[in-house]
Amino acid sequence: MPRRVDPKVPSLMADRGYTARMGDEQVIAPAKPRRISQRGIATRERILDAANQLMLVRGVNATTLDDVREASQTSKSQLYHHFADKQELVRALVKYRGALVIQRERGRLERLRSFSGLVRWRNALVQANALNNGRYGCGLGSMAVELSDQDEQSRSMLSETFDQWEKLISDGLHRMRDSGALRPDADPEKLATGLMAALQGGYLLANAAHDVAPMEVALDMALDHIKSFLVEPPR
Repeated sequence: MPRRVDPKVPSLMADRGYTARMGDEQVIAPAKPRRISQRGIATRERILDAANQLMLVRGVNATTLDDVREASQTSKSQLYHHFADKQELVRALVKYRGALVIQRERGRLERLRSFSGLVRWRNALVQANALNNGRYGCGLGSMAVELSDQDEQSRSMLSETFDQWEKLISDGLHRMRDSGALRPDADPEKLATGLMAALQGGYLLANAAHDVAPMEVALDMALDHIKSFLVEPPR
């Protein structure tokens, strides 16, 4: 006669993250996700903020976990509690930095409806980069250069973030075309890709030169191309 199994036992074992065997089937129940306290959340944010600042200046490969631990004023146990290794920290930073950039760019671009709005967007980016004399480049672009051939997951996340950023630009160009500011033959997606390529190339050249001028030239040429599609080009 088959042995009866208390129906409460598998549930109890599952709650504790144990493996249960019922008949010929093995049931593996994952442990419940660990809750993080408010203090833990604050510590994690402090680590990410420190890593963000260090890796922007030094680069990903030149920044060690000890550097991050010291800058964030955390212990080794605190650091490894939140991030098992450097790769996990870097992937979290890709997400963290991407969210910051998209939040900033959404604020600048979500109401874009005119060419003058594009010029203001260009000026804000150039002025911010001029504060560092063109150094350090784009936070996302610099990570893409270092990580794209090293970690496929990071590369994929960065690519998705660039797509979101580019879509914010193309959505604004769509609004300009729909309102009649751009000619019907203007292609917002291609224009947005060209503008993004000019921006990232400008960041790279400005970083190499320690001078924001190459970034200005790259963006101005891309904007001149968009201007050629205006129904009534500004004088």
